[in-house]
This record gives sequence, structure tokens and C-alpha cells, in this order.
Amino acid sequence: MKGERRAFLRNLANDLIRAGRIETTEVRAKAIRPMVENLVTHAKKRTLASRRLLMSRTQNDAVAKKLYEEFGPRYAARAGGYLRIKKLAKHRMRDGSRLARVEFVE
Repeated sequence: MKGERRAFLRNLANDLIRAGRIETTEVRAKAIRPMVENLVTHAKKRTLASRRLLMSRTQNDAVAKKLYEEFGPRYAARAGGYLRIKKLAKHRMRDGSRLARVEFVE
């Protein structure tokens, strides 16, 4: 079960990095926030070791490349807080879970 959850959150984080913003439940948004912010922090270091770490954690070369080449330089001067979670005023139809939008800060 733990491996399935980790894989699901990794795929959700990869989708966020690819698209720049996603809509998901509040709980999932709060779960992926530290993971993605840690990846951006590693991307800011701009070393070969950090690039390899990004590739191993995301398990997707395109996502790791985007983190390393786009998000690393963009947030080089920023100390943290790369993501914003906006709570939406709508609920998911099937179970009533509150939805939120997760996006990168400009």
C-alpha cells in the first residue's frame, strides 16, 4: 500500500510540474506540496548530483529536465514557498471532497 501511495503522489507531482497547475482534492494538494518544493530546492543547486537526484525521484526524464532547466533558474533567488494552494468553492460529485488548485508562484 505504501508503494502505491508513493507512486500515485509522484505521478500527481509530475503532472503538476508538467502542466504548471492542477486541480485535485485539498488532502492530495497538501500531500504533494512538500515533495514538489523539495524537488525545486534541489533543482536550484544546479549540480550533476542534483540532476541525477531529480531523475531518480521523478522517474521521468522530461519532468526532471523541466525542473532543472526551467524551475531551478526561475526560483534561484527565492528562499522557499514555490507553490500556492487555492481552495475552490466546489466539491467532487461522487464523494463530496473539497477541491483545490495547486499552482506555481510567479
